[in-house]
Amino acid sequence: MDIYFDNAATSPLAKEVRDVMVELMDSSFGNPSSIHKKGREAKVVIENARKAIANLLNVSPGEVFFTSGGTEADNMAIVCSVNDLGIDHIITSRIEHHAVLHTAERMEQQRDVKLSFVDLKPDGQVDLDHLKSLLEEDGKTLVSLMHGNNEIGNLLPIAEVGAMCKEHGALFHSDTVQTMGHYPFDLQEITVDFITCSAHKIHGPKGVGFLYIRNDVSIKPFICGGAQERNMRGGTENIFGISALAKAFKLAHEDMEVHRTHIEGLKSYMIESLKNNISGVEFNGNIETDNSLYTVLSVLFPKSSTSEMMLFNLDIAGIAASGGSACTSGSNQGSHVLKGIGTDQERPAVRFSFSRFNTKEEIDFCVAKLTELIGANNN
Repeated sequence: MDIYFDNAATSPLAKEVRDVMVELMDSSFGNPSSIHKKGREAKVVIENARKAIANLLNVSPGEVFFTSGGTEADNMAIVCSVNDLGIDHIITSRIEHHAVLHTAERMEQQRDVKLSFVDLKPDGQVDLDHLKSLLEEDGKTLVSLMHGNNEIGNLLPIAEVGAMCKEHGALFHSDTVQTMGHYPFDLQEITVDFITCSAHKIHGPKGVGFLYIRNDVSIKPFICGGAQERNMRGGTENIFGISALAKAFKLAHEDMEVHRTHIEGLKSYMIESLKNNISGVEFNGNIETDNSLYTVLSVLFPKSSTSEMMLFNLDIAGIAASGGSACTSGSNQGSHVLKGIGTDQERPAVRFSFSRFNTKEEIDFCVAKLTELIGANNN
């Protein structure tokens, strides 16, 4: 049995999305910048995708800019805020994705920007009182805090943070890569200047995403070249990926509540199954429904002599999971997120992340294998 519980790293491509890409590869292969028929057809594909996404976010199509994914979108928001908008103070947290952390650190080093880290509560939630005190400091400020943490699943109260930023005259960027397509966003109701999306987290292809930029925020091109994306991102557009992103985005919204109910049920079922079968199991982050991303479950298992082999043994059993984010799993430094919330680094931590394609039967198999491994390790 092959079981895929690493959807926060990437999700399987939906058949409907694949079909859109294949059809376009045969029919609309023109360069969108060309003025002939094939070029115009390709341009229409892009603009239809932009309109579809904008409608679901309740924004203007002119506020949606296509990128190569979430990392580029995060970089663009932060770097351009410093370079073009005079930002001299960035507030973030120590458990952000490295696309944010490393970019903020680079701005501190290269542009002499002040970098502040907001305090975290023991469960990893952002301390909003400390955030407020940081916002009261002098300087032109950008707050960059992710909506849903990709490793422990904590949810930021994004509307409340947006209101705080507006009150203090700060710009607000939120990495929403893990929550786009899983939660509805009405950006007329939330004060946010930049948000990001990556298609491969919602059963779309890798290598495409978007950055939303509020219409009264004016920044210069991040990638220079041609005049694509209204002169904001040079380079011939990935029309197949862009159309597939729009299709994946629409599919996610069509049955969002059904998918959420199903996946929330899987997460709750796994939590109870683990509690009932493995003594000493704990969970990283806040797992309360209202404060937790329903697709992610970070589990802390009892320490054993062969803890470091757990992911390997799961893989041997046909179960794909992660020790943290896939972006850091190739390093020996461990998870900066788990370190940031003070997790015992000697205990094995595994992130399970679910999609609408997972089942309770898969969880039963996984928990049985984990129980076997923990039992074997403790003998």
